[in-house]
Amino acid sequence: MKKQFLFLATCLILSLGLSSASPAGMRDSVINDGPYIFLTGDTLRVLRIEKSRLQEDYLLPDNPSVIMLPSGQSTSYRELMKVFSQKSRYRQRYNRIDSIAVISDVHGYYNTYLDHLLSNGIIDKDLNWKFGKGHLVFLGDAFDRGDQVTEILWHMFKLERQAVKQGGMVHFILGNHESMIFAGDVRYIHEKYRRVEAISGKDYTCLYSEATVLGRWLRSKPAMITINDILFVHGGVSPEFLRKELKIKQVNQIFTERIIGKEISSHTADEEVKLLSGNEGPLWYRGFFTDTALTAESVNAILNFYGKERIVVGHSPQKNITPLFDNKVIGVDTGIGYGQPGYMLIYKQGRLLIGYRSGERAGLF
Repeated sequence: MKKQFLFLATCLILSLGLSSASPAGMRDSVINDGPYIFLTGDTLRVLRIEKSRLQEDYLLPDNPSVIMLPSGQSTSYRELMKVFSQKSRYRQRYNRIDSIAVISDVHGYYNTYLDHLLSNGIIDKDLNWKFGKGHLVFLGDAFDRGDQVTEILWHMFKLERQAVKQGGMVHFILGNHESMIFAGDVRYIHEKYRRVEAISGKDYTCLYSEATVLGRWLRSKPAMITINDILFVHGGVSPEFLRKELKIKQVNQIFTERIIGKEISSHTADEEVKLLSGNEGPLWYRGFFTDTALTAESVNAILNFYGKERIVVGHSPQKNITPLFDNKVIGVDTGIGYGQPGYMLIYKQGRLLIGYRSGERAGLF
């Protein structure tokens, strides 16, 4: 509780320095955003912006009312409070999964994200889970660039809970832009969120502090997981990173306990943290696409160490889903965050498919 109080105090100090002026191009626009939900004691304070005005509400333990989410779905005090007692799972290994759908780097493009989930049978027309016992992998980078980040996060928050009830799972894997927001690097946020800062009186990073529902939820997420014979990671696995011989459980624990939410300047004090949070780390590495000296032997060494057949990554935008190194590396960032229609990667009964926004599918190779 003391730590939570100190963070809230820091947010208050930061908010005092925010400019009340609206960003250029947004001064005359009407915006809606939220909810942003803060925990204080046993009370949930709900902030929402409606027609450019700040609205405030509270949820109490004995209050049966619900909070409406941007998707039109609702959530309750009890459901929201579970986030604060939820522990991170460092061991992330799942086997014998028949159906997997992968989407990456949506960067605030909510409508494109929904179109893909609808057309590929992940959700129904009411935006509820439809994928049964399938696993949806979001490969990082919900934040920055687009103007509907909040909508994406709340939808995945709700979808995660619906999936579990049907025997399925939603995996939110951390991307470099999640890590940046937690560390106070907001240089890529859409101008809409500068307006949100001004209206709410809060620094954007504080809206996702560990004292908030979304902030705490996201801080529980892993950097690496495996499903069947596939390793999923936002950026990739570099040869330098591999030399550390860190298992997935160790990587996820380091991110949760020593990287996520820490000031970027503190990353340089610890050599292991410096590597994992830097350009050679799993959230930032682009070498599969840019390093001409990278060999098939290097990729095989990665797969052998983790005991998997393929690596699926986002982070490095491509025109299409891109197989590399004899189909052992698959890039799935297809430019949704830059306004492109993008694609999903679909795994069905051992076969890899391209999922189009239209709902059509084609074999990957």
